[in-house]
Amino acid sequence: MQLHMVDVRGQYARIQDEVDAAVLNVIRSGQFINGPAVKSFTANLANWLGSTESDPVHVIPCANGTDALQAAFMALGIGPGDEVITPSFTFISTVEILHLLRIIPVMVDVDPCTFTLDPAAVANAITPKTKAILPVHLYGQCADMSALRALADAHDLALVEDTAQAIGSSWETAPGQWEQAGTMGTIGTTSFFPSKNLGAYGDGGACFTRDADLAERLRMICNHGSRRRYEHEIIGMNSRLDSIQAAILDVKLPHLQDYNAARQEAAGRYDALLEGHPMIATPYRHPKSDHVFHQYTLKFNTKGDGPGLRDHLARHLGQEGIPFGVYYPKPIHQQPAFVDVASASAALPVTDDLTDRVISLPMHTEMTPKQQELVCDAVLRGVDDYL
Repeated sequence: MQLHMVDVRGQYARIQDEVDAAVLNVIRSGQFINGPAVKSFTANLANWLGSTESDPVHVIPCANGTDALQAAFMALGIGPGDEVITPSFTFISTVEILHLLRIIPVMVDVDPCTFTLDPAAVANAITPKTKAILPVHLYGQCADMSALRALADAHDLALVEDTAQAIGSSWETAPGQWEQAGTMGTIGTTSFFPSKNLGAYGDGGACFTRDADLAERLRMICNHGSRRRYEHEIIGMNSRLDSIQAAILDVKLPHLQDYNAARQEAAGRYDALLEGHPMIATPYRHPKSDHVFHQYTLKFNTKGDGPGLRDHLARHLGQEGIPFGVYYPKPIHQQPAFVDVASASAALPVTDDLTDRVISLPMHTEMTPKQQELVCDAVLRGVDDYL
């Protein structure tokens, strides 16, 4: 039985005819940049995110999720010497963009259950130089947007959501009122990298905002600072979602709810197979967040000896041909590239501990019960062998 960490080929097989036809239509049209496929996808995604005539969500496509983050901070006018509060327990692009724009990344700790930005740590890190809060909706679960939005409002800060791993997740902002990840802050950003819950067959990304003026500025930034050809009002960049990727995403978008439901179902099966083991903590679900399981990540109950068990299990799974991931083995504040900015960050004991104790199991829309039984059998044997 062949196992995959992400099975993009299996997912494609179920929608092959639709995808092939959409790609062929773009090729025949010859409109590869900003063509009808891009306009169709962005309009459909805005509707999917809850856009209405009275409260529109603007979707600004771009070349990838990293560019989306860069465009967001350029549009907000946040730059050299300004501070942005963000986690260290995330993929490098979240903080990389801040450094490239000469923004000071102030990395703070995460919640030990959700692994997302800890609002109390954020509150303690706010200074007169702080201009924005940058939460990451990690592994498919929203950060505490109620608390973070309250902090942003109280201190007049921008709130930029990194939604690369959580498109389709939502947060209960008021009793019975749920809002989509990426639409609750000043600007939301996402990635359409192939492994994402809504993945293209190449790179792609987007920004979301409810602010019409910011939306226009984002469009200009992603198009060389231009509204009209050869007129450049501001400094921008070349970052566009090509029409072929947009056409593919437009085919996949109507399936996104089912894709996320399949991931949630697979997560439930993993829980049932692993629950009760004293050394394994299955993923926590915050009651106000709809977890869409971009990753299914275990945390080992071995504080002080996390690397020993995690690394042993990684070797064991590798020997048995079981794919796995460690997201992330070294936090950003410990990366050599960020040694000169890490001093702006406080001690991050939860982050440092998590990097020793987490491991992610295969998670995708094509998971079968038998595959998961095989994975969990290997996990349990590996853990018990260590003990």
